[in-house]
Amino acid sequence: MQESPGVTEPVYESRLPRRLAQLKRWLVAHHMTLMTIADTPHSIALGSAIGIFFGFTPLYPLKTLLSIAVAWMFRCNKIAAAIAVTLHDVIIFAMPAVYFAEYKLGCWTLGRTPPHHIRFGHFALRDYLDWHLFTRAVWPTLEPALVGSLFLALPSGLIIYFTMRMMVSRSRAPKQIS
Repeated sequence: MQESPGVTEPVYESRLPRRLAQLKRWLVAHHMTLMTIADTPHSIALGSAIGIFFGFTPLYPLKTLLSIAVAWMFRCNKIAAAIAVTLHDVIIFAMPAVYFAEYKLGCWTLGRTPPHHIRFGHFALRDYLDWHLFTRAVWPTLEPALVGSLFLALPSGLIIYFTMRMMVSRSRAPKQIS
């Protein structure tokens, strides 16, 4: 415990490692942002569920745009969707393993055998501008990964919807004074 100059309350340092303490502060700040949004609990919970759903998809450059667009289509909270989809950026170190598991699950679901060794050839800059690269390298992995992501995204979205709805409803319930 340290005494801060000019402050009457003591300042406590976190016992967590620095990275976990930063993660905890980020989660607390965004949790309070979600709790104080001026919208219905259903709208906030549905926006959060949509954001979590799109966070699990392998459409990395489009996740935020898609979550906001779908939240707008369903007339739920777009801010909650954007905050929830960025939650996956906090656990970015684990996402390659999640994407690989989704790919394997998608291959299993579609009845395909995943390759034992993935070989990336040397591509020149002009190859990236050609659709043949997309059809040879990206599409064969994107379809199984999208199918496999549904097995994680749908249950996660449902769990987040009911959890967030309960949390927002409880935080807004009038407090009884005894």
